[in-house]
Formats: sequence, C-alpha cells, structure tokens
Amino acid sequence: MEHDDLRILLNGVANGSISIENAILEIKKAPFEDLGYAKPDYHRSARQGVAEVIYGAGKTAKQIAGIAKALREHGQKTILITRLNTEKADKIKAEIALDYRADARIGIIGEMPSERVGKIVIATGGTSDIPVAEEAAITAEVLGNNVTRLYDVGVAGIHRLLSHTDDIMSANAIIAIAGMEGALASVIGGLADCPVIAVPTSVGYGASFGGIAALLSMLNSCASGVSVVNIDNGFGAAYQASMINKRTSK
Repeated sequence: MEHDDLRILLNGVANGSISIENAILEIKKAPFEDLGYAKPDYHRSARQGVAEVIYGAGKTAKQIAGIAKALREHGQKTILITRLNTEKADKIKAEIALDYRADARIGIIGEMPSERVGKIVIATGGTSDIPVAEEAAITAEVLGNNVTRLYDVGVAGIHRLLSHTDDIMSANAIIAIAGMEGALASVIGGLADCPVIAVPTSVGYGASFGGIAALLSMLNSCASGVSVVNIDNGFGAAYQASMINKRTSK
C-alpha cells in the first residue's frame, strides 16, 4: 500500500465514507507474498516512504519479472531494478514494459515521478566513474529528486570542480564518486555546507585494489560531514541522499 493510498483510506474513515472494518481489512491484506523464490514487501512504501527496489544481480529474468508483476498488482506505480544486464533486460521486455538504462544497469517499470524536489548534486572524479554515477542519478530521480550531474571534475584538474561552486553550495546533498585515490570527496567536503556521501569506485590501477584504496582514503577524510558507502554502491548513496534531500525540502 502506497503512502497516498493509506492517506486516502484514513481520510475515508475520518469522513465516514469507509467503515473501520473495511479499512482494517485493507490494511490487513498480506504485507508480503511468498512467491517461492521471493517475498515481495508490499508495505515498504507505507512503512519507509520508499517502495521495494529489485536487485537484479543473481536473479533470473523470469524471477525479476514475477516480482515486478506482483508489485504492480499490489499498487506499486514505479519499480526500480538495479544491477540489471542487457540480456536479462531483453527477456523481461518480452513480459512487461521496461525502460532500460544500459549505462547505469537499471531498469524502470512504470512512470517516472512527475514532480521532483530539492537538489542533489552528483559529482565524479572521472568519466570512468559515470556508470556508478548514473546508477545514483537515475535512482535519485526515480525517488523524486532533482539531480545535477557534474562529471569529470576530479582533483587532477581541480579548476573544473571550482567552476561549479554555485552548484555545490546550493545542494541539499552531494554524492562524490571517485576511484584512484578517492580525493574528490575530501575536496568537496571542504567546500559544501551540506552532507557529502562518498562512493569509492573500482576504477584505478593495480594498487587501487579494486576500490579499496579509494574506500580507505574516503573513510580517513579530514573533511567534516563526509560519510562513505560501499565500493560502487551508487544506489545506496542515492537512497541516503534522497532521504536527506526530502527532509531538507519539507
């Protein structure tokens, strides 16, 4: 049950158009369903404000389509599928309408939000970080946030970042995405007056250890207000940034 549906239901009880018994029946409808291979959470939107997201890696196309259909049947208007490869996306399209964003490895079922609030800035150290950044950007947009993309503004040419000071200072939350030594997050943290969420990426040469060097650098940032998510976790960063932005924009 979506937040808006719950509000309508409670308003109906308040004005007498819906009986208490019928309202209880609607609320008691199974909060999840056992599909055998998955248990879709139908009450997550009412409980957390954001509906369930499908993690595509490790699931078959048939399983993903089945979960998505179950969510749609229970009123979820927009379904986000992360870590979805092209092969699975093509198979899902044969069963249900899917908007596939290959760069981000994201699939979207349903409509994008017509209204977006606030401002989240997503900055990358280099062009090679864009796949993780697009996962974050599209996730944030699906969750109803305005997004400004600042790509390839790493510290190797810091003047590129400094030319976007206005964007940095007007954001409610910033996602700083970088591989190599991961210095971008500290630099942005020293400029911004809002929370900065750092995302280390697995971009870099051998001694970067698949993003561990950037992760440790970001964890040891001397800039205040910087938090860190896992390597390549654009989705997690966007989810957290959305929570910050939504509360700031109220």
